[in-house]
Amino acid sequence: MKKATLLHNPTAGENDFSKTELLNTIKKEGFECDYVSVKNDGWDEFSNDTDFLIIAGGDGTVRRVAKALMKRKRLDKQFPIAVLPHGTANNIAGTLNVEGKVKDIVKTWHNGVLKKFDIGKIYGLREEMFFLEGFGCGIFPRLIKVMEKMKEEIGNSVEEKIKAARAVLYDIVLNYEAVNCKIIADDVEHSGKYIMVEIMNTRSIGPNLELVQSADPGDGELEIVLIPESHQKKFEEFLLSRINGEEEEYAFTVIKAKKIEFEWEGKDIHIDDERLNSDKLTKVTIEVQPGMMEFMVA
Repeated sequence: MKKATLLHNPTAGENDFSKTELLNTIKKEGFECDYVSVKNDGWDEFSNDTDFLIIAGGDGTVRRVAKALMKRKRLDKQFPIAVLPHGTANNIAGTLNVEGKVKDIVKTWHNGVLKKFDIGKIYGLREEMFFLEGFGCGIFPRLIKVMEKMKEEIGNSVEEKIKAARAVLYDIVLNYEAVNCKIIADDVEHSGKYIMVEIMNTRSIGPNLELVQSADPGDGELEIVLIPESHQKKFEEFLLSRINGEEEEYAFTVIKAKKIEFEWEGKDIHIDDERLNSDKLTKVTIEVQPGMMEFMVA
């Protein structure tokens, strides 16, 4: 019998996963399982008799677990991760095609199919950092800033939160002034004035907006999505279509690269769902680190 450790964020999503329900579902499938709340101290002291980790939470919880795993020494035991998507956007789970009812997802773990997952390592900040979803500048970090101030005004359901975030982002795009950015992707320069530059490892970002349908988080490359000043109107149309529930396809400029040199003259920078404070030129180098994590997929 395989043994798992369930890492649960009880405040994520719509609070529809209780500790008891999760454990009962997992154990009914024949897995031995210990429970840990990621809100408690010492949650990241993983036992070596665990075969895999289960994350019941959103993208932020997955990132917290990834941070803990990245601190482990190379010779320490490494753990595959199974995800039970339980957040607002769930961009990581969506990219891995992990979706559906909890009991159906748990059944797939018997298959033992593992998917390699790269990370993007960032050099040049106050400390070396990494991302799972994306690193970027422009409208998305501005959205993070605005949404933090609106927490009390947004509805409780996932649908309401995503709808509100997309509406706010639309307003931001209407008034955002493009900023100079220098990008050198695998020695090829793509500089100009942009409202958004996103270096991505997942298909979607922010409020569940799919920007790179073909993104493969385990292919050893990153995708750079560029929205120049000349495409601002096009991006407005894309956002409006998603707000209205339309699925019309939009194609944006996407470049694949393993190493990116990046200079941004604006203040709006983010790593995954965290906004960075910057009041000067941001100059970093980003390199893909292949296969740093493994996820259990169907």
